Amino acid sequence: MPDPLLQIRGLVKRFGPRTVLDGIDADVRPGEALFVIGPSGGGKSTFLRCLNLLERPDAGQIRYHGRDVLAPHTDVNRYRRHVGMVFQHFNLFPHLTVLRNITLAPTRLRLKTRQEAEETAHALLRRIGLADKAGAYPTQLSGGQKQRIAIVRALAMEPDAILFDEPTSALDPEMVGEVLALMKELAQGGLTMVVVTHEIAFAREVADRLLFIDGGRVAAEGPPAAFFDNPANPRLRDFLSKAL
Repeated sequence: MPDPLLQIRGLVKRFGPRTVLDGIDADVRPGEALFVIGPSGGGKSTFLRCLNLLERPDAGQIRYHGRDVLAPHTDVNRYRRHVGMVFQHFNLFPHLTVLRNITLAPTRLRLKTRQEAEETAHALLRRIGLADKAGAYPTQLSGGQKQRIAIVRALAMEPDAILFDEPTSALDPEMVGEVLALMKELAQGGLTMVVVTHEIAFAREVADRLLFIDGGRVAAEGPPAAFFDNPANPRLRDFLSKAL
């Protein structure tokens, strides 16, 4: 088994007197689709935001290829080149075209020339069936199209992993399928993914491994078969009985 890409140990995050994450331990292995499920308010999205350092943990370690990214003087922007994130609400720049949204980061960070970045962007847009939207603005797109563009924007950085924070929660029901289809294709292609989702049936189908976070702790962990067919944790059994 390969060494973990990300190692999380004893992760704690507080907001005032409230402890949202209370000693999370987890590994993210190269090429795996790790899905995180659990009740609302249990700490799932905070866990993901800590992994991307959008929230600074109060205690614990996050190691990327064995290096503690919480150590002083860590180049956070460099780390985020390798661990991308896709948000619930797309976060596309409304004043930029689709093409410019995708190419902005690679060119600003001097990872690619403009021509190289545009070639990559056009190839990715063709891959997801939106080649004709390169010159469009976000306001001209459906919610499903915006989220697929947000995923392509993350892919354009050629990251080691992408974190997905409830990527379908802001979509109308008829648009969810097109985003899930793209995510399934990426998982089957070996992209390392950490996915927070309420789409339990999708998690069961696509995940290599699952975490059940409840009350800021990992209450259960395992592959889909054990997780769904014979859950040992009573809290997980109760959650799944209502979610499936």
